[in-house]
Amino acid sequence: MPGKGERKALPCAHLTPADIHGICKEFVKMGIKKIRLTGGEPLLHRQIGTILNDLSQLPVELAITTNGIFLDKFPELMKGNSKIQANVSLDTLDRKKFFLITKGDYFDKVNENINRMLNNGLEVKLNIVVIRNVNDDEIINFINYTEDKKVEVRFIEFMPFRNNGWNWANGVAFDELMHRTIRKYFGGRVLKLKDEASDTAEKYRIRDFAGRFAFISTVSKPFCEHCNRLRITADGKLKNCLFSQAETDLIGPYRSGEDIVPLIIESVYSKKAVRGGMEDFSDFADPLRNQKNRSMADIGG
Repeated sequence: MPGKGERKALPCAHLTPADIHGICKEFVKMGIKKIRLTGGEPLLHRQIGTILNDLSQLPVELAITTNGIFLDKFPELMKGNSKIQANVSLDTLDRKKFFLITKGDYFDKVNENINRMLNNGLEVKLNIVVIRNVNDDEIINFINYTEDKKVEVRFIEFMPFRNNGWNWANGVAFDELMHRTIRKYFGGRVLKLKDEASDTAEKYRIRDFAGRFAFISTVSKPFCEHCNRLRITADGKLKNCLFSQAETDLIGPYRSGEDIVPLIIESVYSKKAVRGGMEDFSDFADPLRNQKNRSMADIGG
């Protein structure tokens, strides 16, 4: 959450489990093969059990991104045969720094839940937003974390959203991260792994390590030409790009019984070529443009 909190939406503005299931069914009919629940923190939703159960009935891969605090309350997410992939946001491996970043004393709880998932045979993905002078000194520690654990640590470049205090001086680019990695693991130990056509992450591993690591370089090396993600916000708007300021209302027409497929198609065809229309870095770094988008806490999805 931003330091000053977020605006509070009226309860009727949020999607109900029935809304989520019904809208997702329309996307699945159109060929969507994977659905991910993010947030905010999705496991705080009072009806998350119903949502997960309903979506698991659809012929899609189902995933969830969580801060990991409440995973132990959902054993179905931690079983070795779980049908739901859980990614965990973990920006530091240091207990004191964890408290400074999250303002919560949950470091041991999160790590305990991660270890339980690993012990149950699940491959865990960890999401790390890299910020200079905050956690960029832990890059090698995170890669070493993959030595004997079947994890994928994913380094995400610091991205601008409203009220998050973004300044690229605090970001760490893909090239610098790779330079640090190769300098540490020299002698051809850094191995490039195959990326799928629509991957947003470039995957690597260290020779003889059990896990792997990846870079999501939205700022310094955008991957817009092969990104196939769409996002439905917590209040039922379709964003054809995370950075797009334009949103298409789906929930109003859906609740009125209208066909939302034409709206989806129109939104997809209006998608900008690069980062919601911010084509070069000067556009992207301009606060008059990048701060018009909602904060991530407000977007949800």
